[in-house]
Amino acid sequence: MPCVPFLRLPVVAVLLVAAIMFAAPARADLVIDDDAGRRVTLAAPARRIVSLAPHLTEVLFAAGVGDRVVGVVAYSDYPPAARALPQVGGYSSVDMEAIAALRPDLVVAWKSGNRDANLDRLAALGIPVFVSEPRRLDDVARSLEIFGRLGGNERGGRAAADAFRTRKAALAARYRARPAVRTFYQIWDKPLMTINGEHLISDVMRLCGGENVFAALPQLAPTVGVEAVLAANPEVVVASGMGEARPEWLDQWRRWPGLAAAASGNLYFVPPELIQRHTPRILDGAAQVCDFLDQARARRGAGAKR
Repeated sequence: MPCVPFLRLPVVAVLLVAAIMFAAPARADLVIDDDAGRRVTLAAPARRIVSLAPHLTEVLFAAGVGDRVVGVVAYSDYPPAARALPQVGGYSSVDMEAIAALRPDLVVAWKSGNRDANLDRLAALGIPVFVSEPRRLDDVARSLEIFGRLGGNERGGRAAADAFRTRKAALAARYRARPAVRTFYQIWDKPLMTINGEHLISDVMRLCGGENVFAALPQLAPTVGVEAVLAANPEVVVASGMGEARPEWLDQWRRWPGLAAAASGNLYFVPPELIQRHTPRILDGAAQVCDFLDQARARRGAGAKR
């Protein structure tokens, strides 16, 4: 029948198209929800990443994707390799032109530190923005995994996260069940600032068996008065300051001998890069905090025996 070849042709064409479709690998977008509740979609793992906070820079390197970072903000000083990268201003005042000039295919931002207006401008330029906001130690491990995926090193991010979780579990097993110690964490002196129970540092306290005396305050990093600290009467004061040296204002609490922490000599310093940066090194700071709280427990016990 003369019509048969013409009837078969569309069938053959359909089969050929189907074979091509099944043979060709389908493109799978990388889709991840960030900590601001926004969905971030990348056509492929990022090759040019700009970090808008020092701790984000550190986490990117820890996740094994530091070779993808092409720009950072001021004070991105760890690991040492980060110091050589081009800077795009500070975390609170980024240089939009400098970011655009680096042609990033991903910007990693800090919800509590970067201005929303700047992030909106980046989004308007068509640059994907992933917003990070760790509030618990487990979130640091999760960030390592996510950053590994975003930068195309899922295995490296997972390995770093597993190592973090293992160390955290060891600290928790050793300290979490020990008697609670009422603790005041001091960020700064003037104004006198602390953290509430939603802050990552408060989770460090819980890991060590500490009780944040200002956990109930609504602000993440509230300002308090000296009178409020005296009324809370913490058994331990932990301070960080701004540098590697113990801040002079930490010892000013000795002016109030009725304060339990001052009377017992429980005034401790932790370098800010080990406690105020949401990175794997926060467990180094946590180990120090745990040791300080144990010292306070020992002094408590010694006082009870006298």
